[in-house]
Amino acid sequence: MIPLNVTDQLGRRVAVPFPPQRIVSLVPSQTELLFDLGLAEKVVGVTKFCIHPAEARTTATVIGGTKNFDFEKIAALKPDLIIGNKEENYQAGIEQLAADYPVWLSDISTLPEALDMIRRVGLIAGAKDKAAALAGEIEASFAPLSDFEPGVAVAYFIWKKPYMVAATGTFIDDLLRRAGFVNAFAHLTRYPEITAAQLALAAPQRILLSSEPYPFGDKHVAEFQEICSGATVEIVNGELFSWYGSRLRQSAAYLSQLRS
Repeated sequence: MIPLNVTDQLGRRVAVPFPPQRIVSLVPSQTELLFDLGLAEKVVGVTKFCIHPAEARTTATVIGGTKNFDFEKIAALKPDLIIGNKEENYQAGIEQLAADYPVWLSDISTLPEALDMIRRVGLIAGAKDKAAALAGEIEASFAPLSDFEPGVAVAYFIWKKPYMVAATGTFIDDLLRRAGFVNAFAHLTRYPEITAAQLALAAPQRILLSSEPYPFGDKHVAEFQEICSGATVEIVNGELFSWYGSRLRQSAAYLSQLRS
């Protein structure tokens, strides 16, 4: 195999044997992407959180979680490419892996960055044309969302104890804005902790409780309704707000339905 010198989304230079034959994916949404690009037989390692597609954790070896890798299992797999993400993985673990293997990292906080990741992963993994077509399909599906006028204030919760929301600088915030929502916590950054008093003061029109990473359910709706009696409180599909791979094919239609 001829080494392919590429740059990842952090600007790191990575020499990848091309085409790679033994890929370890450290991020659930990127695992699903690899499978949807027809590269399943090349994926030899995934995390315990790689639940899509259903067969991913049986056809590939589970190498731990996204923030606690089993380095011995990874070594036994002899990967020639490891694909991770700056936010979802942990720096110390990535640095340890990068000392021995080609590690390509994504860094995503906007839809264009997600589309760039899809195209670049397709290129380095040997599925350039499929990836380009997929990215084009997703990009086109989001175009009609521009018709929504911004104005509905929302708070998007990702965690309960403590309360944590998705604020400015996150992929979730970017999708909210594309659907015409106004983030009630846009003055904060990333995933800040907030109090019930802060939520009441923000007085969003809608409160969106994500199904992941915290598994919000119907039993939590009343809790938030008590804090903001005038808000509409609902459970939303967290995967369609935060999985930045091929699952984005479903996101635009979901956002449109949610906004209507």
